[in-house]
Amino acid sequence: MTRQIDGDDLRERVAGELLRSRARSTALTDAVDEHDLVRQHSKLMSPLVWDLAHIGNQEELWLVRDVGGREPVRSDIDEYYDAFKFSRSVRPELPLLNPREARQYVGDVRGKVFDVLEKVPLQGRRLVENAFAFGMIVQHEQQHDETMLATHQLRTGEPVLHAPLPPGGHLVPTTEAFIPGGPFEMGTSDEPWALDNERPAHAVHVDSFFIDTTPVTNGEYAEFVLAGGYDDRRLWTDEGWEHRTNAKLVAPRFWQREENSFVRTAFGVTEPIVPDEPVVHVCYHEAQAYATWVKKRLPTEAEWEKAARFDTATGKTRRYPWGDEEPAEQHANLNQRHLRPAPVGAYPAGASPAGVHQLIGDVWEWTSSDFGPYPGFEVFPYREYSEVFFGPDYKVLRGGSFGTDKSAIRATFRNWDYPIRRQIFAGFRCARDA
Repeated sequence: MTRQIDGDDLRERVAGELLRSRARSTALTDAVDEHDLVRQHSKLMSPLVWDLAHIGNQEELWLVRDVGGREPVRSDIDEYYDAFKFSRSVRPELPLLNPREARQYVGDVRGKVFDVLEKVPLQGRRLVENAFAFGMIVQHEQQHDETMLATHQLRTGEPVLHAPLPPGGHLVPTTEAFIPGGPFEMGTSDEPWALDNERPAHAVHVDSFFIDTTPVTNGEYAEFVLAGGYDDRRLWTDEGWEHRTNAKLVAPRFWQREENSFVRTAFGVTEPIVPDEPVVHVCYHEAQAYATWVKKRLPTEAEWEKAARFDTATGKTRRYPWGDEEPAEQHANLNQRHLRPAPVGAYPAGASPAGVHQLIGDVWEWTSSDFGPYPGFEVFPYREYSEVFFGPDYKVLRGGSFGTDKSAIRATFRNWDYPIRRQIFAGFRCARDA
């Protein structure tokens, strides 16, 4: 999204994004039969049919009722699709819409939304300036699409999703990049679809540090496993060791060991791990233990963003590592074009000025930072998007994954999760003090 688009061009842009996000939701839900849509594939995840109707319900609440001032489509189901009222583990027990009803519902809502988009003034109210509410809903749907993709990964059975392989990797000249100390502008105040936790832009001082030029790969992580990293108490924090012990962690999720090698199951396909692909499905504690093993650490959130955005030659902060233009296929592995991370070095055009690769796409990257507000943070438009999650229980992840859509990722975008979570498409890279 550029910083300002006017009038009809903005409406056309929004319509295109709404159609694109719905096409993805449809593909993810049409790929399986009704039994798979209504069953719970993991206690960590909702049934796919819940996600679909929830997408429609949020769209109805914000765009039909609030922005459009229209009568409700289905106010009788609001409580069942309130993500804070019922946890994921109990959602299958609710009187949910069945697949046919859910598809009908989201279609009815979308028809009204296009009418609202055509008629509502996109000015005079913060919620509609630059079509923010529409952009928020586009991002919400794409975020749930990535959640549904994670549910597909947890599903058992024959493969139902297919995609071409990502491009091949290339040699990255250096293993680390030096990021000089000093201030930079973190966050944003002028990105029209940025969410409240990304705001406002503010100066942050970061001491000089080194950061890995690529994410940690399967091959590198396999060395850690084979060296006994999961059994070495010295590498783990107290909290991490307790979780590793209780959860009986021995390798990344979906890996199986075969003597001194590993295979991985992804979307129903089991094959040997690809050594130069970024490791995925590791929790924060595993990432932290690996970093300790290589005598490094995880980057802070501020370090990650400075490495991704700051151009030392100009002293300016970019929108993306490669510049200000929106992500294209040569920049990053996004949009579910591929069903796996790309080998390291696959996107040289997406590197940052400091020569750091694949900061956007491929795998979400754990940082060492707790999720909290920036100085001057203001809730907008509702507390439940960010504020209720602030605190030490959640760690920040940055950069997006192969399952993240370009509309829902920026170099300022902040994701967060519990440090024990492994079903998400998360990996990491390491840093160290200069």
